[in-house]
Amino acid sequence: MEKILVEVYVPSLMKSFDIFIPSVSQIGTVLELVKKAVNEITDGMFVPMDNTVLCNFENGKILDINKSVSELEICNGSRLMLI
Repeated sequence: MEKILVEVYVPSLMKSFDIFIPSVSQIGTVLELVKKAVNEITDGMFVPMDNTVLCNFENGKILDINKSVSELEICNGSRLMLI
């Protein structure tokens, strides 16, 4: 499975993390992976909620969980925000 490297900014922690995500997955699946990864990286400082979402960092638009990474043109170096 091919993976791409994205930067995920978490405003509640005021930190960014570089995370590999699967390039062919739906955003809903990616969201769950990213929530778990950030929780682990921060030793539990980030506690994901049911309403946690991934957004485009540049424009703040919430990413549709039913679309794929490629449909949303997310590629290496894309910047996302976890809120």
